[in-house]
Amino acid sequence: MVYPEFDPVIVHVGPLAVRWYGLMYLLGFAFAWWLGRRRASASHAVITPAQMDDLLFYAALGVILGGRVGYILFYGFGDWLADPLRILRVWEGGMSFHGGFLGVLTAMAWYGHRQGKPFFALTDFVAPLVPLGLLAGRIGNFINGELWGGPSNMAWAMQVRCAGHEVLCFDKLHLTPGTELTPPLHPSQLYQAALEGLLLFMLVWLFSARPRPRMAVSGLFLVCYGVFRLGVEFVRMPDAQIGYLAFGWVTMGQLLSAPMIIAGVVLLLLAYRDRKPA
Repeated sequence: MVYPEFDPVIVHVGPLAVRWYGLMYLLGFAFAWWLGRRRASASHAVITPAQMDDLLFYAALGVILGGRVGYILFYGFGDWLADPLRILRVWEGGMSFHGGFLGVLTAMAWYGHRQGKPFFALTDFVAPLVPLGLLAGRIGNFINGELWGGPSNMAWAMQVRCAGHEVLCFDKLHLTPGTELTPPLHPSQLYQAALEGLLLFMLVWLFSARPRPRMAVSGLFLVCYGVFRLGVEFVRMPDAQIGYLAFGWVTMGQLLSAPMIIAGVVLLLLAYRDRKPA
C-alpha cells in the first residue's frame, strides 16, 4: 500500500495558508470545550460551564507554549543554541506532547491558584477532555506524512514516496539516493491515534463518569498514556537529529513517558488510600 500524499494546506487566503495540522489543533480544542461544558453542567463539577471558557484559554496557552518549548528542549536543543530565533518559527513544525502536557499542568496550577480550585480536582476534570485532541493531532501527523514507524511486513504497512520526504528516506532509513519508495512502514501515527486518542478517551471518559477519589482520574490518564506511548515507540522511528538514546531501542519518547507511568501509579495508590472527594 502506497501512502496517499495529502496537501498539508487546505486553502490559501492571500499570503496565509490554512493547514490541516492547525485545523486539527482547533478541532482538539473544540472537542475539549464541548465535552468540558457537558461535564461542567453536573452538580458536583469543580467548575461551572461559564468557567470552562476561561479554563480552555489557560489550557490552550499551556498546550501551545509548552508544546513548542518542550520540542526545542527535548528534541532540538542543539539547533536552538545555534539559532535561538528558531523557537519563534512555529510554521517550520515541531511540537512535543510532553512539553504541552507540562504546559497544561502549569496552566492548571495557575488557574487553580487564581480561582481557589484544588490542583488535582482540576486535572481530574481536564484529563478526560484531552484524548480526542490527541486523536486529532495524530491524524494531523498522518496527513503531514510525519512520525513514521520502522519497516513492517504487516498488511496495512505503507510505502512513502521519497520525493518530499527526504529526511525520512535518507536521514532515518538511509536509503540510496534516487530511491523512489520506502519499504513498507508502520503507520505509527495511526497507532497513536487509536491508542492515545480513541482508546484512551474511552477508558478515561467512562472511568470518570462516576465519582472517583481525587487524583484517580489523573492517575489513570498518566498510566494509560504512558503505556500506550511507550509501546508505540518500539515501532516508531526516533527523530533523525536524536536517534536512539541507548541500547539501540530507547527513544526520547520512552524516556519521557516512563515517569508518567510511575507518577500515575503513585496517584492511583494515594487516591484510593486517602479517598478525598473529587
